[in-house]
Amino acid sequence: MSIVTFWNNRKEETGKTLSIAAIATHMAIEHNYKILVVSTGHKDETLDRCFWQEKKQAKKNLGLFGPNTNVGIEDGIVGLETLMKSNRVSPEQVTNYTKIVFKDRLEILPSFKGEKLEYDEIKTTYPDIISLANNYYDLVFVDLDEEVGEEISKQILEKSNIIMVTLSQRLISINNFMKLREEEPVLKSIKTLILIGRYDKYSKYTVKNITRYMGEKNKVSTIPYNTLFFEACEEAGVPDLFLRLRKVDEDDRNGLFVAEVKRTADNIVYRLQDLAMKL
Repeated sequence: MSIVTFWNNRKEETGKTLSIAAIATHMAIEHNYKILVVSTGHKDETLDRCFWQEKKQAKKNLGLFGPNTNVGIEDGIVGLETLMKSNRVSPEQVTNYTKIVFKDRLEILPSFKGEKLEYDEIKTTYPDIISLANNYYDLVFVDLDEEVGEEISKQILEKSNIIMVTLSQRLISINNFMKLREEEPVLKSIKTLILIGRYDKYSKYTVKNITRYMGEKNKVSTIPYNTLFFEACEEAGVPDLFLRLRKVDEDDRNGLFVAEVKRTADNIVYRLQDLAMKL
């Protein structure tokens, strides 16, 4: 049971949330893990669009392998926050407030869609909710949004087993992180992995060059830009796409994307195993 937090340090497009969607979907299909993805943003529908068509007044949400018939899951974080305050919540109850993608494999706790003042109150419970979920799910993926604020971000990062630092392929993004890493001990630890989102293999900043430039011992992870994937992310088609791409070979136009998603997922698993051995 581990917490993997995806983090970036700038207001720029790094593909962080879509990278989470790709990695979590791949792992749910290819591994026997029970995964929860927690969106900590405010009115962020990016993950929702990856998996579900917009539905008004929806009370039942169908996952590919079974229905979630729980009441009020559109406001799951609200229900969990209420239970947390009353001290009546147990780890296995978290699933009652999630949206199902693959039954017993992949669930989403969507971002809060209410007003900002309510969000500012609810966001303080994210660290406790994540810890609680970690007692039930094999993997808790956290999409850490800067709107939660510095203090809450720090709490979540400190309790994370892995911090997946998601950067763009721009040199300024890489340099800014390298500078910040010298100031923040948590970002220099063995639990930190580097991910380049929306990766373009034709850029001069190739994965090999970035790895060398940053002084990383292991090759940094990437999620390449892929037309089919980014279209699927707007059309609730991510689960179907990954099921279709399971047998793609390296010569296929989508081969690099599939291979790099797999390598990134494997890097997470290997690092978790490595950390467990060091305890």
